[in-house]
Amino acid sequence: MTARDQRADVTAVSVGPMDNNTYLVTCQATGSRLLVDAAADAPALLELLDGRGLDTVVTTHRHPDHLGALADVVAATGARTAAGADDAGAITAATGVAIDERLHHDDTVRVGALELGVLHLRGHTPGSVALALDGARGPTRLFTGDSLFPGGVGNTDHDPARFTQLLDDVMTRIFERFDDETTVLPGHGPATTLGAERPHLAAWRERGW
Repeated sequence: MTARDQRADVTAVSVGPMDNNTYLVTCQATGSRLLVDAAADAPALLELLDGRGLDTVVTTHRHPDHLGALADVVAATGARTAAGADDAGAITAATGVAIDERLHHDDTVRVGALELGVLHLRGHTPGSVALALDGARGPTRLFTGDSLFPGGVGNTDHDPARFTQLLDDVMTRIFERFDDETTVLPGHGPATTLGAERPHLAAWRERGW
């Protein structure tokens, strides 16, 4: 085992009225675990955890549907918390949960022997982050929150500046950096790959949403 051992299991559950995806990432080498977005339904997430402990909860952004279970999950597990620096204050204000680690672009989140790269994707919210998990025996997996979905980037409330910022970040920090086999695991809905989405980037910019 080394600090770069990237063998991981990823389990996804959909919870709450907005069908939020929550992802449980388990380091195969150590058994350490990380939750991406404690969304909406604490009993369902605690059942998923099955009493086996949790090291960290990463909240991808400040919107209420992505953090509704954060306080209960942290209280039950004692997990550390992490979120984008520019959303951390709003998350604490909404939940009463202090953010232990304020994330910036190109930071690293560690859980056991796993290292997940932080991608700051501005536009959906000021502090939205994605996490990149390199595959030991397969493609990279990106946990993109609400910044990238099959068919386009996340909602920017018809604000041209926010849309341009988000699409620019998605293009330079994701599409120019990762290959077509990379799996996108969004905050809602089905997974996709960068290869499936890449041909449509120009059309996304032209339509403006």
